[in-house]
Amino acid sequence: MAQFENPSREQIKDILKNSQTVAVVGLSDNPERVSYLVSEAMQAKGYTIIPVNPNADTILGQKSYASLGDIPVPVDIVNVFRRSEHTPPVAKDAVAIGAKTLWLQLGIANDEAAAIASEGGLQVIMDRCIKVEDSILLPEGKPKT
Repeated sequence: MAQFENPSREQIKDILKNSQTVAVVGLSDNPERVSYLVSEAMQAKGYTIIPVNPNADTILGQKSYASLGDIPVPVDIVNVFRRSEHTPPVAKDAVAIGAKTLWLQLGIANDEAAAIASEGGLQVIMDRCIKVEDSILLPEGKPKT
């Protein structure tokens, strides 16, 4: 298998610019957790955040879903805050719901998950923080759609 390579910065900028709905797998309802802080910042930038956490009813004022398959609206980005070894099933679910991008947060990478998502037609970004990328690539904020 070829060595995985993230899309270029320009491609990542296009992904962010053209995405609205971000399902966050592993989003904690604890305001001190990184997943909460990152998702809160993305929500403030104009993204629609959909929490995926079977142990919470609402997070960041949004209904939380037990799984990606339970989400009733189209999802642009599946942003993952789970340990690397838990990401292949998430990749399968992301393909199944027709998401456009699988985004594994900083410190998370899994070649099997990347292959599943890529073969399913998704863009794949691994080991990058969506908040950091958004801040660098879209400092002026998300374009209004």
